[in-house]
Amino acid sequence: MVASNTVKPEAVFVPVSVLALWTGVVLFLTGWSRIRAVRAGRVGRAAFRLGEAADVPSNVTVFNRNLMNLLEMPVLFYVACISFYATRLVSPRVIGLAWIYVVLRLAHSLVHLTHNRVVPRMIVFALSNGVLLTLWISFLSRVL
Repeated sequence: MVASNTVKPEAVFVPVSVLALWTGVVLFLTGWSRIRAVRAGRVGRAAFRLGEAADVPSNVTVFNRNLMNLLEMPVLFYVACISFYATRLVSPRVIGLAWIYVVLRLAHSLVHLTHNRVVPRMIVFALSNGVLLTLWISFLSRVL
């Protein structure tokens, strides 16, 4: 049996969906951490009126910050994947890069939301951005 070098273009939406669902999980965790902090009397509801006030505990703020991270650079990932799909340039390499990006973004979230050590978090974040840049260079090299 000969391995195929083609994939269904729709396959790119599997890693896209995983990252989108993870973003939903972090959105839920953000709300949950805020509700718990208010109920425990650690912060008043007004602290969230304009986002987060300075008196919000860091173990609550970290969820919102991670959510913002998932709504910043990943937008370029979503656009890249849609661009590959729209131009029918999805390949096994693109799928592989997309999965690597998603795994690195999940790893970034897990580091950020657990021990939150800056150096490991920065390394995973930088690696994910390198993969994203590779995706875009790959796309541009194929359409230009």
